[in-house]
Amino acid sequence: MSDGRIDLPLLPPHHPLGRAAVTCEYRCGNACSHEAPNTSDNEYFGDVVRSMVSRRGMLKAGAVLGIAGAGVAATGGVAAAHRGPGGHRPPRGLDFAPVAPNTEDRIVAPAGYRTDVVIRWGDPVLPGAPAFDFDNQTPESAAAQFGFNNDFCGLVPLRRDQWLMVSNHEYSSEPFMFKGYSASAPTEEQVRIAWANHGMSVVVVERDRRSGALKAKVDRHYNRRITATSEFEVSGPVAGHDLLKTTADPSGRKVLGTLNNCAGGVTPWGTILSGEENFNQYFANGNKVTDPVVKARLARYGLVGGASGRKWENFDDRFDLSKEPNEANRFGWIVEIDPYEPDAKPVKHTALGRFKHEGANVHVARDGRVVAYMGDDERFDYIYKFVSKERVRPGNSRWARAHNKKLLTEGTLYVAKFTGDSPAAEIDGSGKLPADGQFDGVGHWIPLASGRKSFVEGMSAEEVYTFTRLAADKVGATKMDRPEDVEANPRDGRVYAALTNNTDRGKPGKEGPTEINPRNGNRHGHVLEWEEHRGDNTATTFRWRLLLVCGDPAASDTYFGGYDKSQVSPISCPDNLAFDKHGNLWISTDGNALGSNDGIFATATTGRERGHLKQFLTVPNGAEACGPVIEEDFVLVSVQHPGEIDGASADNPASHWPDGGATQPRPSVAVVWKPGRAIGS
Repeated sequence: MSDGRIDLPLLPPHHPLGRAAVTCEYRCGNACSHEAPNTSDNEYFGDVVRSMVSRRGMLKAGAVLGIAGAGVAATGGVAAAHRGPGGHRPPRGLDFAPVAPNTEDRIVAPAGYRTDVVIRWGDPVLPGAPAFDFDNQTPESAAAQFGFNNDFCGLVPLRRDQWLMVSNHEYSSEPFMFKGYSASAPTEEQVRIAWANHGMSVVVVERDRRSGALKAKVDRHYNRRITATSEFEVSGPVAGHDLLKTTADPSGRKVLGTLNNCAGGVTPWGTILSGEENFNQYFANGNKVTDPVVKARLARYGLVGGASGRKWENFDDRFDLSKEPNEANRFGWIVEIDPYEPDAKPVKHTALGRFKHEGANVHVARDGRVVAYMGDDERFDYIYKFVSKERVRPGNSRWARAHNKKLLTEGTLYVAKFTGDSPAAEIDGSGKLPADGQFDGVGHWIPLASGRKSFVEGMSAEEVYTFTRLAADKVGATKMDRPEDVEANPRDGRVYAALTNNTDRGKPGKEGPTEINPRNGNRHGHVLEWEEHRGDNTATTFRWRLLLVCGDPAASDTYFGGYDKSQVSPISCPDNLAFDKHGNLWISTDGNALGSNDGIFATATTGRERGHLKQFLTVPNGAEACGPVIEEDFVLVSVQHPGEIDGASADNPASHWPDGGATQPRPSVAVVWKPGRAIGS
């Protein structure tokens, strides 16, 4: 650190967005190198709103979100790294010295903190699972072990110092799983091992009260593996519809597996929600489909290619769209799993719509209905919310939980329309703040469907839920810069969304800057904040502003809630969000385009420290920081794809984390804690 500023390393990223090309290939099927599937022409209404709302009315500074102290610039001299300007103490939960950007092949945490591995890829989950043997993997052993590339992580309490931990296993990176792997000719054994490494794991974890470390246990009752071949129940308005029927499942009510599970959320009734994201890459031969209606629907979801990258269609016809065009309709949903009931089938909820779900996070509204917020992680796609028809029942009785687990089967699905309050001429794509000093405005939720009723002309309710992107196109939703995690602050109900990046914004033929997405060629992303009308999360109108415009704090196109940028950590590509018990916002990154390893960051959202972003940790080389869990006494981070660097492979590893020596890198869940102290104290 120099003069209070956190300097950037002078290192080039591996990819224009900081992510390795090999990660793009296996995680999302090179989505960013293909044309974005949203070709709709939704106009920017930046000027329209001024004819409806006075610029000195509800849209102005203090009234926008009613946040006490928001946008207060830092004053005074340079202070200690973990204190605010003027030497005042940081907010509760954020008293740590920020970690500097780095490229070390380990987890780097603040001074005084310890790190350890909770569970690794291949560690036993089910009783009788063998110890991991990289060179002798089998489908049977993989289905009993912790899966590959863990992403979202959620905890629900079990006993004192014990939790049930649920982890998503987003995708398989075969060149890093098998030596001598041939992408053009994978073996059936390798494909079946990959199927077993997808899905989810439920594992009992226990904290050692003496040391503070957290370790996974092989528990006979609760531990569970869900894979790409596990049976799922379909719920909601599309269950049993012709759009979901296949040769293997003429009922349209039973799906094998879940794919590309990215982020998720823990519900108030103790279940886990998981989002199926880049499912399109697993399906082949969309280019052989001739029906024009089916072809257009497939194209909107990126299902237009020939052979798939993993060649799963060689071993199961359901991945061949020319043979089973409806199979893809059975993926792209929100999945719910009950970790307390290991024999209960997991559920795919059709009422929450089908798109590339980053995840879903539930907030209980004032009237007891539940609201699920969701992002569609694609360039120029949309933000959604679902409001349940029924109300939550308090308590944890079997009766109450059975009722609450049905809350996501019926309700109203909405898509967001954001409107800026500044003249279009002031949003020039440079990231320069408009004259009123912030990117802000109003918005409204456009209803798409409710139960069996459609609000979209020319589409039935079942079509709206199954082809939600097309429905949102029709109603003119706002195109966003890869909306990922969307989550309400449990303390005040304000909602936050991570917009990861979009280098296509402003390119010829693409939508240009809007106040909600103000930078052309957006490499670093931004964090959005909004408050529903009168604090009611079921409302259909809201006020919004950008909390962070990410990147190098020294750059003119960045913004940190009005805070002194010489005091903040650089951040690039925000992805997952979480809150601590004090209401502080924690952010993990994906594909740091500033040359540093990915990491986890934190900031207050109110008061004089609002926007004072500090980096809490970095993950090892080539890894992504996923699924942060922020507890009072520890932080969990899912370290995904360590060593996944271009030119590396299982034959030439670029990382040896977590076991060191000459070992292969292994995706893992890690724990960070401060012995004898609460996090951030």
